[in-house]
Amino acid sequence: MTDGGQRQYGPLGTTLVIIPTYNEAENVKPIVERVRSAVPEAHVLVADDNSPDGTGKLADELAAVDDHVHVLHRKGKEGLGAAYLAGFRWGVEHDYGVLVEMDADGSHQPEELPRLLTALKGADLVLGSRWVPGGRVVNWPKSREFLSRGGSTYSRLLLDVPIRDVTGGFRAFRVDALDRLGLDEVASQGYCFQVDLARRAVKAGLHVVEVPITFVERERGDSKMSRDIVVEALWRVTAWGVGSRLDKIRGK
Repeated sequence: MTDGGQRQYGPLGTTLVIIPTYNEAENVKPIVERVRSAVPEAHVLVADDNSPDGTGKLADELAAVDDHVHVLHRKGKEGLGAAYLAGFRWGVEHDYGVLVEMDADGSHQPEELPRLLTALKGADLVLGSRWVPGGRVVNWPKSREFLSRGGSTYSRLLLDVPIRDVTGGFRAFRVDALDRLGLDEVASQGYCFQVDLARRAVKAGLHVVEVPITFVERERGDSKMSRDIVVEALWRVTAWGVGSRLDKIRGK
């Protein structure tokens, strides 16, 4: 398939859905089962940060009875970005063609994954977007929606990226596209990690497509959103934006 007649895209290959977990014992079994039902040919990698509630053990039990389910046990809680980077490395080492980011709490609905994968046939990266026409959020307080919309708008304008949902975490990458993002240089964590990958994708000239999704607030377990995550995102995005403008002034 081509990108507007400009680029030829090859077949996708096997999909690996990476699900980072920390204390998601209530959610890990339902989300894995929903992924396996929605995209039966896909594989799932649960990247668990040594959850004290036994999430990793539950994931092992799922993997023991399903050869499409795998578990990556990590030493401790190191943040969302580190968990995804470890999952990316695992996926590359095991020759997957597509790597998907997905939350464990059900906010990202696995039933919408086929739409992302269909769009990826003509793209390098597909984002499941809450803020494009057709996208929406369910059961969010207005304060949370304002924070998310504001964060995406601030990031989009400051970083000059044509993406409506810069902070969203439901994404599908072609593996060959990841090679162009300089992942060894990524140090950001939390939701700032998603902004970082988005800006790197645009800077690398990747073809990025947004498809609408319905984002549903978690029903079980605790949200990982915190003040520290918001502060990190604010200062990193500001630093990236200012740095980019200074580079342009200097002619770099």
